[in-house]
Amino acid sequence: MAPISTPFTRESTAEQVIEGIDLTGRRAVVTGGASGIGVETARALAGAGAEVTLAVRDTTAGDRTAEDIVATTGNKQVHVARLDLADQASVRAFTAAWDGPLHILVNNAGVMAAPLTRTPEGWELQFATNHLGHFALTTGLHAALVAEGARVVSVSSSAHLRSDVVFDDIHFERRAYEPWSAYGQSKTANVLFAVEATRRWSGDGILVNAVMPGSIRTNLQRHVTDEELDRLRAAAGGGAFQWKSVEQGAATSVLLATSPLLDGVGGRYFEDCAEAGPVQEGNSRRGVAAYALDPDSAARLWTVTEAMLGR
Repeated sequence: MAPISTPFTRESTAEQVIEGIDLTGRRAVVTGGASGIGVETARALAGAGAEVTLAVRDTTAGDRTAEDIVATTGNKQVHVARLDLADQASVRAFTAAWDGPLHILVNNAGVMAAPLTRTPEGWELQFATNHLGHFALTTGLHAALVAEGARVVSVSSSAHLRSDVVFDDIHFERRAYEPWSAYGQSKTANVLFAVEATRRWSGDGILVNAVMPGSIRTNLQRHVTDEELDRLRAAAGGGAFQWKSVEQGAATSVLLATSPLLDGVGGRYFEDCAEAGPVQEGNSRRGVAAYALDPDSAARLWTVTEAMLGR
């Protein structure tokens, strides 16, 4: 079966993919909505009429962003709520405080290539934030998401090609810590979550897809030096490496969250506004790894995650 395509491309912006879509009466949450592509994702949703909540660690930055989005869209239904994905108590507080339906959840926040850091539970920070936090958030909001056409976007990365989930030592307790491998397995987990959540929840009207937004220079790379970025660019073939604008980087997330072109579609991995094909040998930046879509691994990760969270 051929991968799903759309009329949009890597150059398309969030504003372009959402043009003509009316989200009046719909409610959305964007994690990490105060920086990077999260801002433009939230702006596009608000511009189409949705009530948008920015779920952020820094509520001061969130308030500034909300004011900017209101000013540029004219939509006053832009809210800010505190959410620290590395802190399970914070996640529980957010889900407990949510009232009413939720039609769109964009799991956008993340941490990249951080030095070895552990949460109080002993979890490696990138896995704890990028996967465990979003898993707890989404499952905690399940009742709110049981609305017709509810969509969840799991923001992954081409870095998932760096590592499968290493089930025998997820938190680097016995193997040497390597920041990009840790990031890679957390991004693979984001795809596997989309696969298993769709299997479990599509009957409830909830569809979950994963997205590779592209390479965008944002605060996400705060742990990555310019020298490291140069090295990555050289490894990708120099001139073949192209940055996207934040508006372009948000486009595929917004497409998955809103477009009628993707009605009924779940458990897939998209890049550049189209479903990705299998990764080709020698290409470290495009395509999806078979292990990231493996249904057995997806089911195993769900079970392992629930055990970690004490479910």
